[in-house]
Amino acid sequence: MIGAPGIFAAVTVLPIALIVNRILRERRRSRLINEPLSEERLAMIRRNVALYKFIPEQYRAELSGHTNIFLAEKHFEGCGGLALTDEMRVTIAAQACILLLGRKSSYFPKCDSIVVYPAAYVADKRQRVGYMEVHEDSVRLGESWTQGVVVLAWDDVQGEAARPEEGRNVVLHEFAHQLDQEDGASDGTPILANRSAYPEWARVMSAEYKKLKDREFHHARDVIDAYGATNEAEFFAVATEAFFTKGAALKYKHPELYELLRGYYTLDPADWRQSAPSPQNL
Repeated sequence: MIGAPGIFAAVTVLPIALIVNRILRERRRSRLINEPLSEERLAMIRRNVALYKFIPEQYRAELSGHTNIFLAEKHFEGCGGLALTDEMRVTIAAQACILLLGRKSSYFPKCDSIVVYPAAYVADKRQRVGYMEVHEDSVRLGESWTQGVVVLAWDDVQGEAARPEEGRNVVLHEFAHQLDQEDGASDGTPILANRSAYPEWARVMSAEYKKLKDREFHHARDVIDAYGATNEAEFFAVATEAFFTKGAALKYKHPELYELLRGYYTLDPADWRQSAPSPQNL
């Protein structure tokens, strides 16, 4: 019997197309991960990303490869009159890829696009108040959507990349949210290496989150930014910022939290500044 060929074609061709795309993607990634960044792009990172000079030599080539893949796979778009340059793209990509060092990466699979504004931007904030949905303007420096998009303010990207000692980095923050959201939930718990790791993650993160909320209530300062007391998702993102920018202080003041993040990221940034290469080797 002659049926509807279009239906059968869809059933058989779609999986094949997905398989072919996956094979081509992995081939492209295998090539790009082994390609060094151009000297021009490396100069951009050295110039703009102060954390780079502290990254141990063993991770430099890996960061170059991850940055190559990120730039090849993510779409960048300037908004609010911003004319995006390659230097902006490279500066953002290199910082995001610091989160991927030392472990198998899926390259933020839920993020397709990075939207960049010249400065803080206004977004529509919606929230439920009883039976009503209330809309109000919200001034933002960045945000991470569960599907598709990371939004950044370039002046904050640039300023915070140059001054890691201040403990804030909007790129690390928003892409930590992307890691958190890979399982479909924004709850402060990313996908962990094995199932047995979740109880310890929940114990340490819950205790540290509660401590931060208590300190925030009493207006006590800490190495972890008070914004992390907003909710569990923001706590993970803010803790990630502190882990990479103020690793030694975080390790001293919050040793359990530091060890938990060290296990997840498989990196030890508290030691990076002591073992930083000399300027001539950068």
